[in-house]
Amino acid sequence: MSTLPVIAAVDGSDDSLRALDWALEAAHRREAPLRVVHVRQYAAWAQADVLVAGPPDTGEDPVLDQARDHLQGRAYAVATEYVGMEGVPAAVLPELGRDAQSLVLGSRGRGGFASLLLGSNGLAAARDAECPVVVVPRPGREVHGEAPEEPGPRVVVGLHVDSPDEAALSFAFEEAALRDARLQVVAAYPWPVQTWAAAGQVMPAVIDEVSVESETRVLADGFLAPCRGRHPGVRAETHVVPGDAAGNLVAASRDADLVVVGRHRRRLLAPARMMGSVTHAVLLHAVAPVAVVPPAPPAE
Repeated sequence: MSTLPVIAAVDGSDDSLRALDWALEAAHRREAPLRVVHVRQYAAWAQADVLVAGPPDTGEDPVLDQARDHLQGRAYAVATEYVGMEGVPAAVLPELGRDAQSLVLGSRGRGGFASLLLGSNGLAAARDAECPVVVVPRPGREVHGEAPEEPGPRVVVGLHVDSPDEAALSFAFEEAALRDARLQVVAAYPWPVQTWAAAGQVMPAVIDEVSVESETRVLADGFLAPCRGRHPGVRAETHVVPGDAAGNLVAASRDADLVVVGRHRRRLLAPARMMGSVTHAVLLHAVAPVAVVPPAPPAE
């Protein structure tokens, strides 16, 4: 059985070239081929019933030529193919995830507004692709907080103990193993806890924070046990912290190699794919590359 490729989406921008560098290293680690894809955009209204028109018939593609030149002479011997396609990138890119280990793209391409922190193509791919989507931020983002106490490679993953995401945890452990990195598992719990009584009245919490923290840690370690068993060489550290999950994950992204977050599962009343507010916020503000992992398909 052939190995699925790591796909890098390029459009000639500096952001996409940074994503191409990341994808090349990922393909090398996973001993996978690299597929470099450029989607030539046509107006969405022109062929609204067609997502992909297929590879261009003839002619050169300057964007793919630029990608070839960018990778020329790299140390990694990775089998690489270059594919040109036509269509609406926000529709075509998620479809590429059907036949990929991962899809890698920059935080913002040539289109859109310069003030946006994440382009529409990145949002669409992270929300709809069937494989993990890695968004590589442009340099210059800043986060507040202290630097990591221990230097060295580090992968960060968020864990919601009320609804743990097994696919995101498995991907994070795998990435940590491939990078020989320690894994920082961030399990945040809301504090202070407020309860509502009569209309407009907020009652002080009667729950002890130490108990909440202890219970969160016990639940987190229980969910991590199977992954630790499959990856005994990965040093996974559980960080149980108060406050909002997004803020803690963004702070943890400082000097991290990768931040891993899950994507919302489909719900009965919301069957369309969607991203949660935590995932969206991390994509917008993290200073490290962010991997958005789709949920595992339901069991037969």
